[in-house]
Amino acid sequence: MHQFDFQKGELILIDKPYQWTSFDVVKSVKGQARRMSGIKRIKVGHAGTLDPLATGLLLICTGKKTKEIESYQAQEKEYTGTIYLGATTPCFDLEQAIDQRFDISKITTEQVQHTATQFLGEIDQTPPMFSAIKIEGKRAYEYARNDEEVKIKSKKVTIFEFELTRIELPEIDFRIRCSKGTYIRSIARDFGLALNNGAHLTALRRTKIGDFDVKDAISPAAFKALFSEKNEDKNN
Repeated sequence: MHQFDFQKGELILIDKPYQWTSFDVVKSVKGQARRMSGIKRIKVGHAGTLDPLATGLLLICTGKKTKEIESYQAQEKEYTGTIYLGATTPCFDLEQAIDQRFDISKITTEQVQHTATQFLGEIDQTPPMFSAIKIEGKRAYEYARNDEEVKIKSKKVTIFEFELTRIELPEIDFRIRCSKGTYIRSIARDFGLALNNGAHLTALRRTKIGDFDVKDAISPAAFKALFSEKNEDKNN
């Protein structure tokens, strides 16, 4: 079994569970690191937030490896998920209830396929109001939860691939490979707008960050179990 040196620095690939925050994962790994090393102060951070309703690859850095977080964040990302056409939510995903419905009876598969091609390359994207982006020192979601209106600046992101893997309206499954800073919830919202309709995200999974693949990641529970096994070996 791999001998962890949390202080010197480890890069741990975690498959984030549904409804866990990225901070929940950091807290879990930090707890295990403290228990196993006996060191109370260990730096632990993640290289790119995943929303609570998203699952998938989260890169966790410890100790001196935390200095490399920015380089990991800068790498390309790959996601799979589902867009629901014909309804919107304020946060662009399922964290809030549907606020508006649209007629999709005249939308064709061909229109949906053509719409996906419009997102390829460099695009202007406005992050969701319910996001962690900072505006004048506060997170955007803090303004949103207080019903305060603030303007979020659009930014340029790049979509390298946008493959539609299933079209069974109102659901559209996809695989996207994109640059850092891309909000897939915004892609879902903009996809609906491009069809003169509405849409929101109902499922999201991050499958890759650069050359790192979620297939090589483990769950927080499995990570914890590694140390349970180690303790059992010591006692035997």
